[in-house]
Amino acid sequence: MARKGRDISGWLVIDKPAGPTSTAVVNKVRWALGAKKAGHAGTLDPEATGVLAVALGEATKTVPFVTDALKAYEFTVRLGIATNTDDAEGEVIAQSDLRPDDAAIKEALGAFVGDIMQVPPQFSAVKIDGERAYKRARDGEEMDLAARPLWVEELVLTDRPDADHVTLEMTCGKGGYVRSIARDLGAALGCHAHVVRLRRIWSGPFDVEDGLTMEQVEQMARTPELDTHLHPLELGLADLPELKATPEGAAKLRNGNPGMVLASDVEYGDEAWASLDGRAVAVGVYKAGMLHPSRVFNQ
Repeated sequence: MARKGRDISGWLVIDKPAGPTSTAVVNKVRWALGAKKAGHAGTLDPEATGVLAVALGEATKTVPFVTDALKAYEFTVRLGIATNTDDAEGEVIAQSDLRPDDAAIKEALGAFVGDIMQVPPQFSAVKIDGERAYKRARDGEEMDLAARPLWVEELVLTDRPDADHVTLEMTCGKGGYVRSIARDLGAALGCHAHVVRLRRIWSGPFDVEDGLTMEQVEQMARTPELDTHLHPLELGLADLPELKATPEGAAKLRNGNPGMVLASDVEYGDEAWASLDGRAVAVGVYKAGMLHPSRVFNQ
């Protein structure tokens, strides 16, 4: 059966509160806008706050490009205690009286910048033989999770509220686990550590300052006012080069066929998106004056 709802497309930036899952936030936004289709670009743990970019309608086709973009987190680490979840929700599994000074922490951070390998937390959404790791972890199973590559652009110490806590800011690529950074930093310093507060401050083109609270979403639900906060679908393509399609080229692209685009500095084989009158028509691969579409937008 066809899903009921409005054919509305665009992005709504939410400043997610601690508590609800990312899926619950998406469902609330879809209801509030009466939208037929919705998704999000990058899961936040239930206790995490900050940018959750919700895609509506045709904008869901641009989700992978936002997910792949750089994102930034501000988080507070509790030194001296390790937990089985690597955050404050878990059970304490190790403790230490050692409290490294700021200089030692700053020096240790260098090992977590650049191309690193990171083991996901035991309580994570990584799939093991088709089952989520956190489900197995809840049953008491300890898994040998494989390390995964992560690009960390920047990791800096921004505050030291007291001897037990440090506040860090990290800019990283796709698939990063802040809880793993805290866990591994604690291990490197020999003092154990876990995350007690996590906030995503921006994700790709979306900034937390542009985010609506869930209270605001509920207040404006099912009203035209909420529509005014939608960002255009095209914002999700900000990291890709834009090509101007000819009217004839746009017509062909909309049918899933290669279409002519105007000359630019995009090189043969590059991924790009084509627009007509400022609106996205398709994403694809540029080859000799033509865009070969992989995704087509029905705007």
